[in-house]
Amino acid sequence: MYTSILIATDGSELAGKGLRHGLELAAALQVPAVVVTVTEPWMPAFDDALALSADPDMHRDYREGCADSAQRILADAAARAADLGVACRTVHVPDGFPSDAIVKAAAEHGAGLVVMASHGRRGLGRVLLGSQAQAVLANCGVPVLVVR
Repeated sequence: MYTSILIATDGSELAGKGLRHGLELAAALQVPAVVVTVTEPWMPAFDDALALSADPDMHRDYREGCADSAQRILADAAARAADLGVACRTVHVPDGFPSDAIVKAAAEHGAGLVVMASHGRRGLGRVLLGSQAQAVLANCGVPVLVVR
């Protein structure tokens, strides 16, 4: 049915549910998984301009922190995959916007299915915070399984 499954995670507890579901599905179907995590670019607000001028290393520190966090998230995912006997590649997309990066990674890695979690926000919360899952659903060329 699927040749590989792409699983998106940000390391949160909620994303962990999607990770677990995606890895269990990959194990049941005996297909490899690609686990992707995306770290967003630093976009300082106007009032951060003073902080930027005071410490030019802040941007570098932010990027290093993102890379360290991504490595922890992906190492945990790889360990979970190994426990289930699932072949797993891990991918960190730095300086990306989650929905765009997930859709692009699915295409680049030939995923037949994308698995991700969603908060299931409605109304104003969805308008204000957006929905990465909704954006992936709208733009992805392969089926998307959303875990709530």
